[in-house]
Amino acid sequence: MPDTYPTLRLDRPHPDVLRVTLDRPDARNALNTQMGHDLLHVFDGLAADPEHCRAVVLTGAGDRAFCAGGDLKQRLGMTDAQWQAQHLVFERMARALIDCPVPVVGAVNGAAYGGGCEIALACDFIYAARTARFALPEVTLGIMPGAGGTQTLARAVGERRAKELLLSGRPWTAEEAAAWGMVNRVCEPDALADAALEIAVTIAANAPISIRQAKRAIHHGLSLSLADGMLFEIEAYNRMVPTEDRREGVAAFNEKRRPVFKGR
Repeated sequence: MPDTYPTLRLDRPHPDVLRVTLDRPDARNALNTQMGHDLLHVFDGLAADPEHCRAVVLTGAGDRAFCAGGDLKQRLGMTDAQWQAQHLVFERMARALIDCPVPVVGAVNGAAYGGGCEIALACDFIYAARTARFALPEVTLGIMPGAGGTQTLARAVGERRAKELLLSGRPWTAEEAAAWGMVNRVCEPDALADAALEIAVTIAANAPISIRQAKRAIHHGLSLSLADGMLFEIEAYNRMVPTEDRREGVAAFNEKRRPVFKGR
């Protein structure tokens, strides 16, 4: 995986944490076709090589916007075929982000509108700056959310609240998002990056196979009945029994030391 992309900036604020920054600040980090391809490449790459890192922080460049949504300047004048071809990239990008085996912490530093809100919702959980704003205003443009928004928002805030937000197109604050269960933590703007990194480092210190299996069990189990979800959980659990990390965790506990997990 390269360190630089046309629309992204990648860095390692911690050896086990990959930070992905949406990097089109002059366009408020708007989602264009290239950014869709770049995000797809990064998160497809992590699916193919989950040992590349142990946690991801996804944020935006600058202090005005996380991602202002689809780049409507690029879309102006597109034919129907061009629009649908671009949207296919966005669909694949969203699925790659949601299906990423490595935990992804969204650090929403500003406006997250339209596709930007959908990118945030595709993360495993969200920390947001107090100044952040969210919206899915697609119905005001003659379209609707199409990168998972109708599904991820409803799962985060419930069906009725999601309908109110999606059908009105109105924005909401970080505090409202936290009260509704969409945002896990609201931070002061200058504290957001450190808070997101801190939780990512905490996650990265745990057993990588355990983290991936637990994430998978939660993600897929929610689409199953409770009984089937518990069966799925046991299948995920059994993957840990023969691992070196399981033996290391028990040994470290009994030896009163910090475990050193190797993902094996």
